Amino acid sequence: MSPHAITLIKATVPALQQHGEAITRHFYTVMLGEHPELKAFFNEAHQASGTQSRALAGAVLAYAAHIDRLGEIAGALPRIIHKHAALGVLPEHYPIVGQCLLRAIKDVLGDAATDEIIDAWGAAYGELAKLLIAAEEQVYAANAARDGGWRGQRAFRVARRVAESDVITSFYLEPVDGGPLLAFVPGQYLTLVLSIDGETMRRNYSLSDAPGKPWYRISVKREPQGKASGWLHDTAVVGTPIDALAPCGDFTLAEDAQRPLVLVTGGVGITPAMSMLEAAAPGGRPIRFIHAARDGRVHAFRQRVDAIAARHANVRVTYVYDRPRAEDRPHATGLVTRELLAQQLPGDRDVDLYLLGPKPFMQSVYRSGLDLGVPQQQLRYEFFGPLEDLRAA
Repeated sequence: MSPHAITLIKATVPALQQHGEAITRHFYTVMLGEHPELKAFFNEAHQASGTQSRALAGAVLAYAAHIDRLGEIAGALPRIIHKHAALGVLPEHYPIVGQCLLRAIKDVLGDAATDEIIDAWGAAYGELAKLLIAAEEQVYAANAARDGGWRGQRAFRVARRVAESDVITSFYLEPVDGGPLLAFVPGQYLTLVLSIDGETMRRNYSLSDAPGKPWYRISVKREPQGKASGWLHDTAVVGTPIDALAPCGDFTLAEDAQRPLVLVTGGVGITPAMSMLEAAAPGGRPIRFIHAARDGRVHAFRQRVDAIAARHANVRVTYVYDRPRAEDRPHATGLVTRELLAQQLPGDRDVDLYLLGPKPFMQSVYRSGLDLGVPQQQLRYEFFGPLEDLRAA
């Protein structure tokens, strides 16, 4: 990009700070209204709650503010690339997004968005699109080239379903072609392509078993208004066909890490942590597994985690129930507090701490981890929807 175009982009930062969410809300309205075929790539709940618009507004603002020093935001790219690859975003989608985004900027900012500014934003978007298209192609090509890999959709069927709690059910998916499965890294997710009442939708679900099995296991919580989760719980029985894209995601367990591992989860956040626990427990590194649930009825995988801890002396388990029943046997009641977390950490706080669960839960654990001296770069978290910043929260 020319220095003049960069100057113009940076000049729009105050306007984006003030009107960014209005621009992205309008963008989604325009794009999904004119291109309904793209609705399958977006979760309606995230659209309705505004998290999708806020996340995109933050990304656009960060890009504008750092347009002359993009290295400072390069760390955000792997997650975007993996999310796009998981959903099957293709090069032909980028011109549609670009055209609708530029129109939204013009519509919301009006005369302030001069032709010169729109041209500069068009150039900026074009550069970013080229980068993402090339990076996503690398992911697609790598997944297709590896043993058991594939590109695009692959046909699976439900081989087994297991109720893990009153609200979470595991689905074991095996490939219809009987071929091998692409190895994944604990923490990655699978994208299902579902057709429900004539509507196509794509949903990401964390892989909850160890890699190397002849199946992929996803463990799904029934959400009160969740179309996809409701369909899976009510309709997906043994033999049901389901298409899926190859596993993706950069929120993964480091394979060569030797530091103590602390997995802190709440509710359905336990699902990717199960994959991490299954994979890491045999290696011998110290593991603290802390899980919070409302009560024993909604606590998934308790028997499995207890069995792993019984077999591996390096695994220590703590269950925290908010409202335990008389028959429940948690190790603690209430919430995962700073004091409880401190009891689980070594004195030097040199741990890899992964936290997953509802947003308020993650905010609390993240703050506690920082307060207790865990290095910020060793605090890792993942949102099941658009990424938000726990530090800002």
